[in-house]
Amino acid sequence: MATTDVNVADATPKSRKLPPEVNIFFVLIGIALLFEVLGWVFQGQSFLGNFARLKIMILQVSVLGIISVGVTQIIITGGIDLSSGSLVAAVSMVSMSFAQTSEYGLDRVLYPAFVDLPVIIPIVVGLVVGACAGFINGWLIAYTKIPPFIATLGMMVSARGFAKWYTEGKPISFPTDSFARIGEGMNPVIIFIIVAIIFHIMMKYTRYGKFTYALGANETAARVSGINVERQKVKIYMIAGTLSALAAIVVCSRGQTAQPGMGLMYELDAIAMAVIGGTSLAGGRGSIIGTAIGMVILGVILSGFTFLRLDAYYQEMMKGAIIVGAVIIDTYRQKKKV
Repeated sequence: MATTDVNVADATPKSRKLPPEVNIFFVLIGIALLFEVLGWVFQGQSFLGNFARLKIMILQVSVLGIISVGVTQIIITGGIDLSSGSLVAAVSMVSMSFAQTSEYGLDRVLYPAFVDLPVIIPIVVGLVVGACAGFINGWLIAYTKIPPFIATLGMMVSARGFAKWYTEGKPISFPTDSFARIGEGMNPVIIFIIVAIIFHIMMKYTRYGKFTYALGANETAARVSGINVERQKVKIYMIAGTLSALAAIVVCSRGQTAQPGMGLMYELDAIAMAVIGGTSLAGGRGSIIGTAIGMVILGVILSGFTFLRLDAYYQEMMKGAIIVGAVIIDTYRQKKKV
């Protein structure tokens, strides 16, 4: 009889923990409410009630959000990508050079033979450049066994140098109307949402996603189970490079200009979004939804600092502290599991 009671007790279902994304969402609400209170105390006005400010905030982080979707997949494998910001600069220069119009005179375009082209051409050219850079990253990491930090650091320096060499440091402007429309209005946000939905589905319901998580959880076990680890790594880095290229197209279209200095620190912001959103730097854990919430959290924090009129250098210091804090929390979680 006692045995039966023990078995019944053991069979009692344990209370389920909330998904990590829910906890992160609560953090977002708490931070937003904190800035709302600080707004009334120090500025005498509402932080959340100003929809124009919130719109600007979402537009500012949406381009970074596109990059962070690719960076999240890399971090889930236990890797890192430091090249995404420099790829934004390189791809922006190349795409804009194929998107120029002759309306303001041929003396103002880089390639007079390639003006007034259909919008699909600069888009495809830019995405191909990003995919090729991602392929190089992935191939070096997968087949030469170079640490991701070193491989993507080399690409970061090379891509930035390419962006400066391409026009000897000069900006490229005067895009066609069709190319400029890509970044108009809320289009960057719409593009981010589409990208996030696509890769959320891929990561959760397809073999690609399962293989990616398997690499981060235990690469040796993934290899033994029949996963082509090298091919999967190349795919992941190619996708990340392509998403960085997409972000570049959006940002240079929105500003209607491309400059070699574009994309500075974008890679760190994208990593911060992923880590704040619960993606573990140890690999094997993370989600696109979490990264999307992390993107909004970072946007709320930076917009809140601006709202409170804190100087930009304080914002940078706080951003660094937030990244370190998120990593410390992740490390603590890993130790608790062990």
